[in-house]
Amino acid sequence: MQAEVMNVESIPQPATATAQRSSRWAQYYALTKPRVVQLIVFCAFIGMVLAVPGVPTWQDWGRMLAACAGIWLVAAAAAAFNCLVERTIDARMKRTAWRPTARGELSHRQALVFSALLCAAGAAILLLAVNALTLWLTLATFIGYAVIYTLVLKPLTPQNIVIGGASGAMPPVLGWAAMTGQVGHEALLLFLIIFLWTPPHFWALALYRVEDYRKSGLPMLPVTHGNEFTRLQILLYTFVLFAACLMPFAFGMSSWIYLVAAVGLSIGFCGYAFALWRNYSDDLARRTFRFSLVHLSVLFAALLVDHYLL
Repeated sequence: MQAEVMNVESIPQPATATAQRSSRWAQYYALTKPRVVQLIVFCAFIGMVLAVPGVPTWQDWGRMLAACAGIWLVAAAAAAFNCLVERTIDARMKRTAWRPTARGELSHRQALVFSALLCAAGAAILLLAVNALTLWLTLATFIGYAVIYTLVLKPLTPQNIVIGGASGAMPPVLGWAAMTGQVGHEALLLFLIIFLWTPPHFWALALYRVEDYRKSGLPMLPVTHGNEFTRLQILLYTFVLFAACLMPFAFGMSSWIYLVAAVGLSIGFCGYAFALWRNYSDDLARRTFRFSLVHLSVLFAALLVDHYLL
């Protein structure tokens, strides 16, 4: 009987331990901000593909795979470091209160070590399998986001998104450098598009999350300058972004397939921004934010399709 009791009691223990391990890995994975990192790697991949004339060779594909892995790891490290630094702020905001560092599910040391390991692994891959330029540009991007943006700009100025957006716009440059060993003007055009896309994208989010940002103490534009001013800035930025989106066609990087997509997507983004400026609602701000994600993803996908079809 005692043996039976011991057997019965021992059955759930492995399952519980497995569940705990699974939960722990899920917590670490959440620190990497998977959706954000996926978009970063996608934009870097587009830069890689556009940098290679014609169809990539098997050697090119191998380098692309290594570059994507290295960039993913360093970007994930930056995201984890951001979660660690902003754990107190995240705990005050509904949008981020679920993060493991905000809930205290992962200690400061665990998050820091995890970030350091990811960064070291990514840096090693970029140095050994890609090239030194991509490594240094990626590490500079890490410092720009994790240190300059997170620690300095974000808590001090409402222009944090504008200035800090330079780090978020780097992925195509990293991808281009990975395949060519240099930074061409084509990569800088892609950088410019993401740089101009970032403020209206984040400000649309900040509009319908304004109370969250007010509680957190972060000087986001809707908090410091109000709803109406922010809506005007979104509208103006989408107009400038429209012009920037036409530049790959104007400079011969793409043909009519991309042009049609760029014009259609830009008209859509400007339309959302104009409607938001005329008559605000949280729902419209939320839809504008979601469309901005579609805008960038489809725009870069159109560049990819255009590159191979024409």
